[in-house]
Amino acid sequence: MFSDPRRTRHSRARLDSVCTAFGGILGIVALSSTAFGATNAQRASDFSLLSIEELTRIEITSVSKSAEPLAEAPAAVYVISGDAIRRSGATSIPEALRLAPNLHVARRSAHSWSISARGFNTELANKLLVLIDGRAVYTPLYSGVYWDRQDTLLEDIDRIEVVSGPGGTLWGANAVNGVINIVTKTAAETRGTYIEAGVGSEIHGAAAIRHGGEIAPGMHYRAYGKFFKRDEQTQSDGSDAHDAWSMGQGGFRIDADLGPQDAVTLQGDYYDGREEVLTGGTSDISGYNILGRWSRARSDTSNLTLQLYYDHTFQALPVPALSITGVPVAPAGLFKDQLDTFDLDFQYGFRFGTRHNVVWGLGYRHTHNVISDAPALAFDPDVLNLDLFTGFIQDNISLLDNLALTVGTKVEHNEYTGLEVQPSVRLAWQAFKGHTLWAAVSRAVRTPSRIDRDVRQPAPLLAPAIENVLIGNPNFETERLIAYELGHRGRIGATLATSISFFYNDYDDIRSASLDPVTTLPVFFENNVEGETYGFEFNALYEATQWWRLSLGYTLLREHISVKSGRFDLNNGLNEVADPEQQVQIRSSMNVASNIEFDAALRWVDELRVNNAGVGITSPDYVELDVRLAWQINEMFEASIVGQNLLHDEHVEYDPRTTSPHPEIERAVFAKLSVRF
Repeated sequence: MFSDPRRTRHSRARLDSVCTAFGGILGIVALSSTAFGATNAQRASDFSLLSIEELTRIEITSVSKSAEPLAEAPAAVYVISGDAIRRSGATSIPEALRLAPNLHVARRSAHSWSISARGFNTELANKLLVLIDGRAVYTPLYSGVYWDRQDTLLEDIDRIEVVSGPGGTLWGANAVNGVINIVTKTAAETRGTYIEAGVGSEIHGAAAIRHGGEIAPGMHYRAYGKFFKRDEQTQSDGSDAHDAWSMGQGGFRIDADLGPQDAVTLQGDYYDGREEVLTGGTSDISGYNILGRWSRARSDTSNLTLQLYYDHTFQALPVPALSITGVPVAPAGLFKDQLDTFDLDFQYGFRFGTRHNVVWGLGYRHTHNVISDAPALAFDPDVLNLDLFTGFIQDNISLLDNLALTVGTKVEHNEYTGLEVQPSVRLAWQAFKGHTLWAAVSRAVRTPSRIDRDVRQPAPLLAPAIENVLIGNPNFETERLIAYELGHRGRIGATLATSISFFYNDYDDIRSASLDPVTTLPVFFENNVEGETYGFEFNALYEATQWWRLSLGYTLLREHISVKSGRFDLNNGLNEVADPEQQVQIRSSMNVASNIEFDAALRWVDELRVNNAGVGITSPDYVELDVRLAWQINEMFEASIVGQNLLHDEHVEYDPRTTSPHPEIERAVFAKLSVRF
C-alpha cells in the first residue's frame, strides 16, 4: 500500500534509533550463516529437543476434558507451545494467537482486537470461548472477550490449545466456532527469578519480574508483576489515533501435592490500566480474580476435580454524543460496567469396563452486572443477576483397537432462553500408525447477551415520540449451529507432520436488525438471518534439518449468509460477516548457532468483504512480515530484537465499515533483555 508522506515521516522519526540497532543485528545473521555446518547440531531452543513424533504426542485437554495425545484427538486442534510464543516475539496474548493458522486475528487499534475461528469475526465477535487455566474469560454484555484485559506473563504459558469448530458439548454455550484454552506452567516449573525489560517504537516501555520457589516439600509458589506502555497508532488521514494504552498487572500461583492422590492449586491476578479512546477521552479498566482447584486421582482409572473461581471486572468508558445524519440524538457521557462472576465446577472421570472412558460434570455460575448508563448508551435493567446451571456427560468408547466413538451432550439452563442441549458425536480411526482419520457432528448455541436483550440507545434530543434509536428485544432467541467436520492428522516419515480438516456449518436464527413498522425508529434485534459456511484448514510442520523447521498454514472460508424468506434485516444479513476468504501463514525457525535464534513469519490475509446497509465495502488484502533475532549471551542473559509488520509503514487489519479516519497498524520494532537466575 502507498503511504501518505506525513505518516511516513511520523513513523520514521520513532523508528530510526531502534531500526539502526535492528539492522546491525541482522548483519549478525548474515555473518553467522557461514557457521551453519559447524553449529547445526547444537540446538539451543526447547522445540529442538522434541522430535516431530514427540510434538504430535503432546497431551491436550480441550477436546475431551481429559488428557489425550494431540495426534489422536477427533477435532481440529492446533497447539501453540510456550517456546513457540517465546520465539515469535509476541508481546501479548492476541499477538501469540497469530501463531494458530486456524484463527483470524485482526488488530483494530493499539488495544483492541477481533479474533474468531471459521468466520463471524466482527467488532463484537461472540462465537468463541476463551479459558485461562480453566477460568472462562467471557462477558455476558455481548457474549465475547475483552482481549485487552486477558494477560499474563507470556513466559509462564505452557501451551495454548486452539480448537476450531464447536465445543459446546463440554464447554457450553458460546463455544460455537471454537475454543481457546490457555494453560500456564505449574509453580514447580517456574522456580527461580526471571526479569525482562524492553523498549521499542510502539512499546515505549515494558518490564516484568517473576520469582518462584519451594515453600515445603511438594509445595511450590510463584509471584509476578508486569507493566507496559504502548504508543498510539496512526489514522488513515495521517493524524494520531489517540489509542495509547498502559497496563500494570500482578499475580501469584501456589501448587501443592497433599499426598499420593490429592493436589491443590490456588492462583489469582490483579490488573489496572488506562486506554485512550478513538472517539475521545480515556477509559479506565481494572479487575481481579482468584481460582482454587482440588483434584484427586482415586486410582489409575478414576479422577475427580473441583474448581471454584471469582472474577471481578470494571470499566469506565467515555461514550461520544450520538447523532443521525447530523441531527443530535444524545449528548456524550460516561458508561460504567461492573461484572462479578462466581463459578463452581465439578468433574468426575472413570473407566467403565474395558471399552468405556466416561467423564461427567456439573456446574453453576452466577453473574452480577451493574451498569451506570451514559446518555447515548444504556441497559434496562441496569442491575442484573443471572444464574446458569450446567451438566454434561461424555463417553469415549473403544469399538475396536484402532476405532473410537465419542458421544456426549451438555445440558444448560439459562435465564434468557431456558433449557439448551448441545450434543455431539465424534469418530476417530487410527488407520495405520501415525495417522488418524476423524469425523464429527455437533450442535452448538449462542445464548442471548445483554446487548441482544437489554440495550438501549436513548434519543432525548430527537423527537418526543421517539424515546430510543436502538433497543434490545426481550424475545431474542438463541443462535443455533449444526456443524459437520471431517479431518486427517498424521506423520510422513520422521520429518513431516500434517493436519487437514473440512467443515460445513449450518446456522439458524442469527441476529438481525429490524425497524419499527410505524415510526421506523427504534431499531431492534431479531433472529431473521440464516446461512452456511464451509471450507477447510491445513497446516504442516517440516523439519528441514536439526537446526531449521518450517511450518505452513492455509485456511479457506466460504460464507453464504442471507435473510430468511419473508423476514427483514437492515443490513441484508451481512452485518455479522467481516472475514477473509483465504489466509496463508509461513513460519521459519532457525538455530543459526548454538546461541543464536532467527525466526520469521510471513502472513497473507485476504480482503474483507462486508456489507453495510446494502453498500459493499472492501478492506484490501495485505502481506506482512515479522522477524525475531535472539542472542543467548550466557546461561543468564538473552537479548532479542523483534520487527513486526516490516513490509509497510502501516496497514488496515479490520474493516472499519466507514470512510472516516480509522486506525492503521504501524510497523514496529521492539528490543528486549531477559535475565534468569
